[in-house]
Amino acid sequence: MKGMQLSVIIVNYNVKHFLEQCLYSVQAAIDGMTGETSRRQAAIIVVDNNSLDGSIEYLKPKFPSVRFIENKENLGFAKACNQGLALATGKYILFLNPDTILPEDCFQKCISFFEAHKDAGALGIKMLDGSGRFLKESKRSFPSPMTSLYKLIGLSKLFPRSKLFSKYHLGHLGESESNEVDVLAGAFMMVKKEVLDKIGSFDETFFMYGEDVDLSYRIQKAGFKNYYFAGSSIIHFKGESTRKGTMNYVRMFYNAMSIFVRKHYGGSKAGLFIFLIHTAIWLRAALTATGNFIRKAGLPLIDAGLILLSFWLIKNFWNEYVRTDIQYVNKLLWIAFPAYTVFYLITAYYAGLYDRWYKRSELIRSSLIATIVLLAAYALLPEQYRFSRAIIFFGALLAFALISLFRWVLIRTRVLSSNKEKEKHLNTIITGSPSEYEETLNLLKEAGLDKRVLGRVAVNKDDAMALGNWENLSPLSLSIPFWEVLYCQGTLTFLQIIFAIQQLPIGIVAKIHAAGSSSIVGSDSKDTSGEAVSKENGYKLSDPYNRRLKRLIDASTSFLAIITFPIHLFFVQKPVAFLSNCFSVLLARKTWVGYAMTEKNLPPLHSAVLACNGIPLSVQQQLSVESLHMMNYWYARDYEPSIDFKLLWKMYRRLGG
Repeated sequence: MKGMQLSVIIVNYNVKHFLEQCLYSVQAAIDGMTGETSRRQAAIIVVDNNSLDGSIEYLKPKFPSVRFIENKENLGFAKACNQGLALATGKYILFLNPDTILPEDCFQKCISFFEAHKDAGALGIKMLDGSGRFLKESKRSFPSPMTSLYKLIGLSKLFPRSKLFSKYHLGHLGESESNEVDVLAGAFMMVKKEVLDKIGSFDETFFMYGEDVDLSYRIQKAGFKNYYFAGSSIIHFKGESTRKGTMNYVRMFYNAMSIFVRKHYGGSKAGLFIFLIHTAIWLRAALTATGNFIRKAGLPLIDAGLILLSFWLIKNFWNEYVRTDIQYVNKLLWIAFPAYTVFYLITAYYAGLYDRWYKRSELIRSSLIATIVLLAAYALLPEQYRFSRAIIFFGALLAFALISLFRWVLIRTRVLSSNKEKEKHLNTIITGSPSEYEETLNLLKEAGLDKRVLGRVAVNKDDAMALGNWENLSPLSLSIPFWEVLYCQGTLTFLQIIFAIQQLPIGIVAKIHAAGSSSIVGSDSKDTSGEAVSKENGYKLSDPYNRRLKRLIDASTSFLAIITFPIHLFFVQKPVAFLSNCFSVLLARKTWVGYAMTEKNLPPLHSAVLACNGIPLSVQQQLSVESLHMMNYWYARDYEPSIDFKLLWKMYRRLGG
């Protein structure tokens, strides 16, 4: 299209709710461009990298003016951006992350900056995390060997304003001043189309990470300048450090740096840099592997070790200083202590101790329940198998103390997240007009989160029917115990919301709900991944507790059926297929009861033996696709463990298919 001023290219992968809020803000920023025909001066292109969350089906009807490109596989960030660029005709090209929120004056100010700086080839912007704090990756230098070394060994953190030690993030440059910089972040990178025509677009050798560094480098090599623009601010919910806790991040990020060095550095300098990069890879990989092991598989194993250690210490102390006249049989202890430990771990698991957030009350509850049950079971044992109630009781107390101390260390080192931060979010205020409040409250009701809402904060000064005014939240926080502010965009602009988030007292977090959207998004900081709230949060099948119970039903019934298989030969149709299903369910390859067809927008489940209406999946359903979808939706929304039991009992003879 002739006269097109701006083309916005967004690559999406499984973040439909963040992209929804982003697109509303982008459209508002396009409307904020100079001229009455702003919508005709800009175009939005979304490239979807084979998302599995139903992004396209969800967003297409909401944004008819957006051009969607649907890839059948994940092609990576660079290649997807180039797909969008091939269709772009704007004078300026903006590569934008889907987890961003822009103010209404963003595009107008950026383009004005370009027009005032003719030497500018590309522009980055001041980025804030979900709590309004500045993201250091907004401005960076090229990763030279020494710059990377200072960052790797921690000198950049010790001297955050040093021109030498903190050069990686250009700590000596003020975040509120526009400056020429080396590297722009791919989360918001506006480039002149003529520059891209001259130097080429993203290098597709980079699958993810590093492509923005490479493009920034080539822009400078071609004689243009990269600018950090502080005249406008955007929210970037998932900062650079959000993904650093994964091995995949470590591998891809440092691999990207290796590609960059081999491409743009030569000789001994490249050799030194690659050595530093590989050193960093091994260090980060070791730290990441240790953290991941503890968070996923290692935590129960470490707890088991602490529990066994506690029982052993108490037993020795009891034997040495209290009941010196009794000698306990080692064989008995070798059986009893591991059995007690296994029982403690099972109780802890179902109490939620190994969920994402650590909650001290879950440790207390699981320890108390396990101890009471063990003491009760102890009383029922024959005399020859008893040894001492005191060892059980004091062993449990010591185990509780050691596990509590260990959890405290993990929280302090950020290996685990404390539930205290999560609990703060239970007190929420909604900032909006009365109608916006009702709409948002209904959305929270669908998500099962409405009970956390304390009330409404007014957006108009003459509104006396609210808890307070949105411009005076600091004094309001002293009298009302809220920890989360949910901003409704509509009466308030995105610009006002972004400004307000920066003024929030420390410890109070924010979420945003755009007018017309069906979701709410937010993130506490750059160190936590973003959180999206929609009616999908209201599915009972999403609750970790229910998912544990469902898995327990699957595993226990499968195991019981396998060990009693000869009995089932006389009752179950297709017994061989039934036995095969038992093993598949036991190994978590299948679930006994699940969806009648594949569902992208519902809580994930393994392939089912029975559909949730009781019909084996091997039998063709007589219902329409719409009816099956609604049936699956009700199953996920209203899930109760008793549903699975009833269907298994009713369809027992047909569990072989």
